Amino acid sequence: MGGTMGVESWRGGGHTGRSDDATHVVAGRPRGLCACVEAECTFIVLDSECWPGQAEENSMVGDVNLFLTNAEDPTVGEIEIMIAEPSCRGRGFGKEATLLMMAYGVRKLGITKFEAKIGQENEASICMFKKLHFKEVAVNSIFQEVTLRLDVSDQERQWLLEQTNHVEEKSYAELKQPAGVLDT
Repeated sequence: MGGTMGVESWRGGGHTGRSDDATHVVAGRPRGLCACVEAECTFIVLDSECWPGQAEENSMVGDVNLFLTNAEDPTVGEIEIMIAEPSCRGRGFGKEATLLMMAYGVRKLGITKFEAKIGQENEASICMFKKLHFKEVAVNSIFQEVTLRLDVSDQERQWLLEQTNHVEEKSYAELKQPAGVLDT
């Protein structure tokens, strides 16, 4: 599969910028970076065929976000994925990034319900979320979007963690930058 991203714990405070605390390593290869601000967590999706070896900004193909916007229920996370690089669409980046963000939300943040709001015309994204066990719960014709939801039962949690058990968390500092790539 193409490649994905990194994470770090951010409960209890917000910051921006590259994670110096943790990044995910998938199948032994570094896959990305994370920035988290208050009630938002963003994983930058990197193409592992490019990074390390190229500067991080030249390896970016998209991002996945988790928003904690329900003050009455902090266990609800709204998730969104964007693969901006057209040549990387349809190659599994979105699915892998979404699974990793969901696993992070469940393990580190206590998320028990995920919602995704997707433009009605984005059939590929709707299909991907349905493959990840999300169910359509609403259609907003004014905003032309579909809302999908996943309630994380014990069975769903086990399935999700099995899908991401190949992921190893490492400190960003542990990952060696190739010669000639500046650490900014």
